[in-house]
Amino acid sequence: MTRTIVESKTKTAIIGFDQPFCVIGERINPTGRKKLAAELEAGDFSTVEKDAISQVAAGATVLDINAGVVYNSNPNPNETEPPLMTKIVELVQGLVDVPLCIDSSVPAALEAGLQAAEGRPLLNSVTGEEDRLEFVLPLVKKYNVPVVAISNDDTGISEDPDVRFAVAKKIVERAADFGIPAHDIVVDPLVMPIGAMATAGQQVFALVRRLREELGVNTTCGASNISFGLPNRHGINNAFLPMAMGAGMTSAIMNPVALPTAKSKIAEKRAEIEAAGIILPADMDDEALCQMFGLGSTQFRAGKEMEAIRAANLLTNNDPHGGDWIRFNKPAGSAGADAGKSGGRRGGRRRTA
Repeated sequence: MTRTIVESKTKTAIIGFDQPFCVIGERINPTGRKKLAAELEAGDFSTVEKDAISQVAAGATVLDINAGVVYNSNPNPNETEPPLMTKIVELVQGLVDVPLCIDSSVPAALEAGLQAAEGRPLLNSVTGEEDRLEFVLPLVKKYNVPVVAISNDDTGISEDPDVRFAVAKKIVERAADFGIPAHDIVVDPLVMPIGAMATAGQQVFALVRRLREELGVNTTCGASNISFGLPNRHGINNAFLPMAMGAGMTSAIMNPVALPTAKSKIAEKRAEIEAAGIILPADMDDEALCQMFGLGSTQFRAGKEMEAIRAANLLTNNDPHGGDWIRFNKPAGSAGADAGKSGGRRGGRRRTA
């Protein structure tokens, strides 16, 4: 069986056909997050700290680290991104023990992340573009790390799944020329939005099967791409992920966390209840109200996608004896419910995340 080994200093994550689905937490990424980008430029890493801890508590087994901020004070990412990548990698390693995925389009930032990372991180990413192949594959070999291979090349992203398969095959073959084995290549076949391409789901399922059967490689994807632009995205994602797993996909870059319910939404619900003449108990706090009326939670918690993944792990016999499923469904307040509060390590004192 193909197994891709990703390691921190103390933990190992195995991506493989006979392994539980590997969840790569995506939230430490300022792309599209103006608030986070502004914080990072100002040297404020509080959101990064929250995102690291909450994603591991929700079930992420690897954390993606992206430092792609375009500073207002210096718009040259080749100068600003490498030191920021180093800072974030070191910070996250001081909080949680899971392996990391070093994610950047800036070559110097990739190497900075590799130098700072403990263990054996996953590198994100190489494409079929010639300049990218010529820079990234020697890095992969030099640091002996696995790499995400994205199925686009100098011609862009093809809507033809056969072309995307051919690009993946090209990357695997070029990697072999550098002495990089197929088990260290994790292919992203590129998930298209189902709202723009009706066959997007069928395409990726067929591609994943081919990649597994013909190239013997593990696979990943940006899971939320499938639902882009559509209502009830979680509903689509919840169906897509188990289906992709059934086709042979072994990991996904995704958000494992359900964000806390906004205080404004809770206030609206209280006003609605009051207007209906319903009297709530005087001691009912916001969390109890959220639970009673299906508003989610005031706390960071595992998202619905994690429920779908854990159920699929159970159904594919990648959760021996159902232990993970049982732990996941323990009532709030039982053992493990506070994992995000106590997990991690600071100041060199290591504690399990």
